[in-house]
Amino acid sequence: MNPRILVATAALAVLALPTGCAKSEKSAKAPLTEHQRDSVLATEPIPGAPAVGAALRASDKAAEQAAGMDSVVR
Repeated sequence: MNPRILVATAALAVLALPTGCAKSEKSAKAPLTEHQRDSVLATEPIPGAPAVGAALRASDKAAEQAAGMDSVVR
């Protein structure tokens, strides 16, 4: 095999390694919570989406009422 080709291939490999290994901070995304995923789903034009939205609102209201009752007890 031609030594020039080997040197060129090795040089390209060495230069290409850092670009493929490092992840930028912008590409690292925090995963969505279940509530966030359901909120997005509730806004989509798919069958059942309004029911998901209604269930989320009911759950949020119940959690708010429970938090209010909890603060009264303490």
